[in-house]
Amino acid sequence: MQGHDHPWLLADGLHASQAHWIAGDPPPEGGRLGAKTRYRQVDADCRIRSQERSRFELRFDCDQWAVTPGQSAVLYHGDVCLGGGIIAAAS
Repeated sequence: MQGHDHPWLLADGLHASQAHWIAGDPPPEGGRLGAKTRYRQVDADCRIRSQERSRFELRFDCDQWAVTPGQSAVLYHGDVCLGGGIIAAAS
């Protein structure tokens, strides 16, 4: 399989660094959130698996296409932007 649908382009999670939380505190682990890893992307359902003040790990409910290191991962709870970080690695 080649091109857009190649399985190497899909990720079920990500590790992010340089996290910034708009409300000041990171969201709780395990809570259902939405994440964008690309501009104008529909929110991808996810959960935070682990976190520290400046890093977090996400797991997506469905594999996501082209989760790319260096891009931003922005987290939402409904329409409220919680913050985000820089993608360090897809997983």
